Amino acid sequence: MNKKSKMIILIVVILVVVAVATHLFLTPSTIETEGSKNVTDMIGRSLEIPASVDNIVATSPPMTTVLYMIAPEKLKAVNFQWTDDELKYVPGQYANYPVVGGWYGTQDGSYEEFIAAEPDLIIESIDEGGDGDLSTVKERQEKFGSIPVLAVNDTTDVEKVGESITFMGEVVGAQEKASQLNDFNNKYLDMVHERSSKLADGDKKTVYYAEGDDGLQTNPSHSAHGQLIDLVGGKNVADSANQGNTTSGIQVSIEQVISWNPDIIITNDKEFYSKVYSDNNWAQLDAVKNKEVYLSPQSPFKWFDRPVGANMIIGVPWTAKVIYPDDYKDIDMISATKEFYSNFYHFDLSDDQAKQLLLDSGLKESNL
Repeated sequence: MNKKSKMIILIVVILVVVAVATHLFLTPSTIETEGSKNVTDMIGRSLEIPASVDNIVATSPPMTTVLYMIAPEKLKAVNFQWTDDELKYVPGQYANYPVVGGWYGTQDGSYEEFIAAEPDLIIESIDEGGDGDLSTVKERQEKFGSIPVLAVNDTTDVEKVGESITFMGEVVGAQEKASQLNDFNNKYLDMVHERSSKLADGDKKTVYYAEGDDGLQTNPSHSAHGQLIDLVGGKNVADSANQGNTTSGIQVSIEQVISWNPDIIITNDKEFYSKVYSDNNWAQLDAVKNKEVYLSPQSPFKWFDRPVGANMIIGVPWTAKVIYPDDYKDIDMISATKEFYSNFYHFDLSDDQAKQLLLDSGLKESNL
């Protein structure tokens, strides 16, 4: 073999090695054997999971929501019971998941019930950079025994959820669905980022987020629960600077809300919404006088909050239309709603159903 032939063979070998190394570096499953594969989770732990993950349970609603969106046939239990109204928008084959609780606001998870669901994999939500995450995950792993516990970054921030959606899609083999969800989210995030950045402070509409059946609980700016107000450029009247920089929920009085006199009120509470226009106290507010009170669509997950997470992706264009309808005339909310429900809730809405969801939320027909 001459020198030139040896050189060509050497180059080919180098190219093959580089290609294999590149593939291994870019794929989350770095080592795969028959029936299992090793993955590195989002807290840096290496663990072995089934090569084909078919049964999954998450320990908190935001992760459960993502799993329902991208691979509902692989989800084996949920953290809370759907209401009858919510079930109207859930296909029959997904309507009877067992309820196993979880470790989030209610802290009512049952290890026994999780294990009884016979999952191949358990997804644990972590706060990116949180000091207690590793110890929490280790505790879960100890309690769940041989069932692998995969740590995935918190999905409660609608602007950061994409990385976790992509990671979950790779783990469960639903990359295309995950990419579809991120494309939808990025489309509207790009739109509101571009337009909200041009709003002068004096042109921003003031917004009050009314929680509870009396409307007198709220969340200030920079809270995850009211993040969509900040995102689209609304001015949250319960600004954290006026509340001791707290980002947790706060109790207020009707007198305080009257003094704020917001342009717009957004709520998740059906009872509050049903009586706000007939209540003499609330009647003093401009938002009530001008019919600018809006109820987040509820089913099968709320669009605006509770849980915070990927369910709020459809809430981005909705909140933009609520607060700045003139700036978002190019958004067709009926089409956007149908697309989202079909692709991510696995439920095909008619035009009339989508329109009714939006009208019931308080949007004017001219703004749909």
